[in-house]
Amino acid sequence: MACMSFASWLSTISASEAVFMTDRVSFNVHAQSGKARCGVIKTPRGDIRTPAFMPVGTAATVKAMMPESVRETGADILLGNTYHLMLRPGAERIARLGGLHQFMNWSRPILTDSGGFQVMSLADLRKMSERGVTFKSHIDGSRHELTPERSMEIQKLLGSDIVMAFDECTSFPATQEEARKSMELSMRWAERSKASFGDRPGHALFGIQQGSVYPDQRAESANALVDIGFDGYAVGGLAVGEGQKAMLDVLEYAPDMLPFDKPRYLMGVGKPDDIVGAVKRGIDMMDCVLPSRSGRTGQAFTDRGVINIKNARHQDDPRPLDEDCTCPSCRNYSRAYLHHVFKAKEMLSSMLLTWHNLHYFQALMGNMRSAILEDKFDVFETNFHNYRAAGDIENI
Repeated sequence: MACMSFASWLSTISASEAVFMTDRVSFNVHAQSGKARCGVIKTPRGDIRTPAFMPVGTAATVKAMMPESVRETGADILLGNTYHLMLRPGAERIARLGGLHQFMNWSRPILTDSGGFQVMSLADLRKMSERGVTFKSHIDGSRHELTPERSMEIQKLLGSDIVMAFDECTSFPATQEEARKSMELSMRWAERSKASFGDRPGHALFGIQQGSVYPDQRAESANALVDIGFDGYAVGGLAVGEGQKAMLDVLEYAPDMLPFDKPRYLMGVGKPDDIVGAVKRGIDMMDCVLPSRSGRTGQAFTDRGVINIKNARHQDDPRPLDEDCTCPSCRNYSRAYLHHVFKAKEMLSSMLLTWHNLHYFQALMGNMRSAILEDKFDVFETNFHNYRAAGDIENI
């Protein structure tokens, strides 16, 4: 269960992973172990090995990390945020400056969300209609409108490799009536998104399944999306407060409703055990701010749980965060030093802990891919949970 080194990771890349090798986006499942899948999404900007974890670059940056450093952790793709980038610095400005890849110095694939989740979270600052959503900026109070057409335009200006259809992220809890109204609106917006996206070789458009925790609505949503036709499909409306059990219950059936030969993306997930549970149930892609957010708050992920570097027990500890990890933080710095720079509020603390966390998440994905290729995902899952149950790493 140890973190895979960067050198080891490099050795797993085949010669076919050359950048700019194709003008289409395609997906191939190379192996299965149970429902867990291992494959490759091919894009003009490089291959995305699945299961894939996408670090979140909300405002054209993964917080506390250089793009080169993110790539060194093993990330094949980043996520950018339509809502935040449209407000600051603006999609048109980014386009004039060469697009998001050039703007943020990331040459590999970028997925952008549609802005629907952020707009949902604005609560009293937004107004919904059939046309779209009008809202006030959380930055300066200026008024804006997001529609399926405008969301597609913004993501095109950004130059996104994978574009998400505009949807309403159904809140939780939601009654069956509320969930149906939201889901049906999202399906109408999905159709408008597809029409506005058009034919763009080298770029992919993903639809988003909704339906809250109701199987019949999930099935209806999946059927509607398949009829429209997308390059990939996301399971939306989860990780919005329903809890892990409810999320995993939905994932027992929701991914199976989506085409086998297209990528399946679970949005906004999550913790390591959430990720393992999602991959077990057939999910191919995930994203979450957790690795960087936790790094900024003094938390480090390991196979045996989370280390809180703020704790005084670490102030005299010469050991690395994780003796089995090969990331720069673990190779070069002690827990005592990391405790010190965190307490001193030095920027280096966020940088080193985030680097470790992103390395851990990518190593987790690499280890799952290896287990699936060997048809031993059940063994991997058992070991994963046994390691976490073995004891508090802070005391080991």
